[in-house]
Amino acid sequence: MKACVTGATGFIGGNLVKALLAKKHSVKALILPNDPKIPELKKNKAEVVQGDIRDLEAVKKAVKGCDVIFNCAAVVTDWAPQKLFEEVTVGGAKNVCEAAVWAKVKRVVDISTNDVFGLREDVVMDESFPLEPWGEPYPDYKIKAEEVMWRYHREKKLPVTMVYPCWVYGPGDQTFVPLLADAIIKRELIFWRKDVLVWPTYVENLVDLLLLISVDRRAIGNGYLVHDGESVTLQKFCQGIANALGVKPITTHIPYRMAYMAAVVMESLWKLFNIEKRPLLTTYTVKNLGSRLQFSIDKAKRELGWVPRISFKEGFERTMQWLKTLELESLKTK
Repeated sequence: MKACVTGATGFIGGNLVKALLAKKHSVKALILPNDPKIPELKKNKAEVVQGDIRDLEAVKKAVKGCDVIFNCAAVVTDWAPQKLFEEVTVGGAKNVCEAAVWAKVKRVVDISTNDVFGLREDVVMDESFPLEPWGEPYPDYKIKAEEVMWRYHREKKLPVTMVYPCWVYGPGDQTFVPLLADAIIKRELIFWRKDVLVWPTYVENLVDLLLLISVDRRAIGNGYLVHDGESVTLQKFCQGIANALGVKPITTHIPYRMAYMAAVVMESLWKLFNIEKRPLLTTYTVKNLGSRLQFSIDKAKRELGWVPRISFKEGFERTMQWLKTLELESLKTK
């Protein structure tokens, strides 16, 4: 196939590009101008299209002649101007759809998030659940972007498939594991609820599903949750990071309400003084790291025959081996 990958220098997009090239597919990568990873992409034989996903003409140039579009571009932090979420996450999704219709592509695979299903803890959530806002920019704008995709699917017959990764991690991770490791090393991490559940998704398992979806017609018009097939408590996950780095595990707990109020105060002060750097606590982080959500991946198994190829145990061990090769002060990048 000839694939277009937006967000091709991000964690998911970068791993996807490598996997596509390894399977001898051709890749066009939409990259922001002067991205430092452009030489590496060109070296690996990807065709680089420099442009902004907010620019429809740039997106059209990237998707021209492609069979499949993997939309990995989005604002992936919880601390950014609302306008940026609107323009990149939502506006970018619209541009991808417009360009896809224009180029008559065979498939659009959009990377969403499990966050779009809300914060219900009383059930095991699957893809049949309605989209439910959090009152937070990252998940709420992802919902808006998904609504754009499904509108084009209904009205323009665009062959869309949605993917809902849970906590994506692995070697090269730029947010999840490094952020936790940084907080553990600096003794800044605290817990505000016991037995919080996370659903790790090793990046290669996610990429496997993306590649399968791109060629299986049964995936058109469907969405699929993805994780490693098991959950782990946040405390145990963080203990594993601490053990790998040879530092003392974090055991400090404070009440959830106290953590949430601290996040509200921090966000208010940061906005008042126009501080760009992300606060130590945000309300999204408190909600996200303070929940016991449950997610099923039975649909991908049942309909597509996909199963996680790499167990959580193996994925975590690989990630820790990579983490130990980094300079500790450079861990957190977002």
